[in-house]
Amino acid sequence: MNPEREALLALFDREMREHARPDGPGVRVERTGDVVRQVGAADDWNAVVWSAPDLDPARTDAVIAEQVAHYTALGHGEFEWKLYAHDRPAELAQRLSAAGFEAEEPETLLVAPVAELSTEAALPDGVRLRTVRDADDVELMALAHERAFGSDWSRLRHQVLARLAEDPDGFVGVLAMVGDEPVSSARMELYRGTGFAGLWGGGTVEAWRGKGVYRALVAFRARIAAERGYGYLQVDASDMSAPILRRLGFLALSTTTPYVYRSH
Repeated sequence: MNPEREALLALFDREMREHARPDGPGVRVERTGDVVRQVGAADDWNAVVWSAPDLDPARTDAVIAEQVAHYTALGHGEFEWKLYAHDRPAELAQRLSAAGFEAEEPETLLVAPVAELSTEAALPDGVRLRTVRDADDVELMALAHERAFGSDWSRLRHQVLARLAEDPDGFVGVLAMVGDEPVSSARMELYRGTGFAGLWGGGTVEAWRGKGVYRALVAFRARIAAERGYGYLQVDASDMSAPILRRLGFLALSTTTPYVYRSH
């Protein structure tokens, strides 16, 4: 890894993981000697976001068991351990699997300095972008997401509605519209107290893929991040979006895999 990537990854680990802030209303960040975790209600994102780089391999199984016991005692049937490729000990992934966690699809951690990104949203004819303003717009976001990904948006709906109602300055929702129909939606989390804003979503319905809508959504959010004084954009990118983001100037720093524990 070159020095620029090493410095960016160290900054990301420190600001976004070791010193993580709650990512929405009603959630809290808890710090123990070995991990940093986010805890909220059942519909919130409950996750271990950081583990100490000097985590003793001999204690790893006990630390994992402590997290399972903690979330289970709260009545959560599901939580995530957000594992990064550079986390230690090296066998942490195997230990999580042995403890009953299931690995989901890995994503690429990409970061870009906002000042180096284009903020010009070039759109195909007939498409316009606008920010999300109210609960009706959240329903349009849900419709676009479900059409693009074919997956349920009920948990995200809960989280986005809470952000819009209780913390609108920490969140930006964006819709790509053709007439009255949403063809794509995306979110940006503004992590106050850090230099980072996070890009999420960006799924586009099939008929509008390959026409620049995703790139326009990135540029649109980059402009807002710049206006609000954020220095970096961060994305956990799928294999579909990672090549586009690299071409736009994002650097791949690591990979991240959600390890999900579901009580049975």
